[in-house]
Amino acid sequence: MQFKTTSSPHYTPENSVNTIMRRVLLAMIPGTLATIFFFGWGVIINMLLACVVALGTEALMLGMRNRAIKPYLLDGSAILTACLLALALPQLAPWWLTCIATVSAIIFGKHLYGGLGFNPFNPAMVGYVIAIISFPKEMTQWVPPLLEGYTHLNFLQTFQVIFGGQVPAGLSWDAITMATPLDTLKTQLGLELSINDIHQHEVYGPMFGAVGGIGWEWINGLFLAGGLWLAMKRVIDWRIPAGLLGTLFFLSNSFALYDYSSFTPPTFHMFSGGIMLAAFFIATDPVTAATTPRGRWIFGAGIGFFIFVIRTWGGYPDGIAFAVLLMNMTTPLLDYYTMPRAFGHHWREFPQHTKKHDDE
Repeated sequence: MQFKTTSSPHYTPENSVNTIMRRVLLAMIPGTLATIFFFGWGVIINMLLACVVALGTEALMLGMRNRAIKPYLLDGSAILTACLLALALPQLAPWWLTCIATVSAIIFGKHLYGGLGFNPFNPAMVGYVIAIISFPKEMTQWVPPLLEGYTHLNFLQTFQVIFGGQVPAGLSWDAITMATPLDTLKTQLGLELSINDIHQHEVYGPMFGAVGGIGWEWINGLFLAGGLWLAMKRVIDWRIPAGLLGTLFFLSNSFALYDYSSFTPPTFHMFSGGIMLAAFFIATDPVTAATTPRGRWIFGAGIGFFIFVIRTWGGYPDGIAFAVLLMNMTTPLLDYYTMPRAFGHHWREFPQHTKKHDDE
């Protein structure tokens, strides 16, 4: 009797690129829905626009590089980059800003290095940094999260602002936009107001919730839940978000204990801005993050350290993108110096790990 068997390998890995991208996108749904609920139609418009531009740019670059277009378009990597970038951009950012950031992410953050698997920097953060450095004014058009005293736009009004650049008749930019809680807190602390004064202020106080900014608490909580699900499914390594959040908590708590009136508490750092999105969905990018166990701890801790430094003393209110890109640069070095010892061998048998080998 003859049997026919398939060629090796006979084991199909569970975490293929398509599977990983689908699971990450699935885990982002709760946090994304919360973002839409609190910040309106601009989130949806940004995501749809970014996805269309990302797929078009991806197809163009693949064609120029003589690569098969369909398999790469269907692997979900371009869609994930677009969604992460759209969530990071202001909800009323003009359409051309979203297009420039997305094109920059796909071209300069991905394909100029050889495509998926060869890029040293996180593409979404590359696009975001290019946008915030080049167009700082347009990167401040944030929507107030269901606060009284502000006008919340419907779909047609939001579409008009994004694609027409004009606010609806009878309204002003101050009536439909506001600074983020992180930006407000940083600015007012620079004006020598204390944390309590800011929280009790009649204008600034309503934007702060129990532990973070209004709306941002729910958004970060749901991204945290999605990230924990990814860690349980072993789609991401828990060490990176643990190192990031642990370092940020330790530093912010230490400085808050030293001077609570001048330094924000750790709960505010954890549940304001895009910290949970960064910890579980951006920093854990398998291409640009460290690959060794110890390296991942250091990689995550480094991002948490830079986020705290930039938020506290830097010129930007959040600093996530800069922190991620700075640690992306250290990834080859971390992988080199934190490489686990091969089983059955002493570390002195590998000359690349020590200079003593040459002397002996």
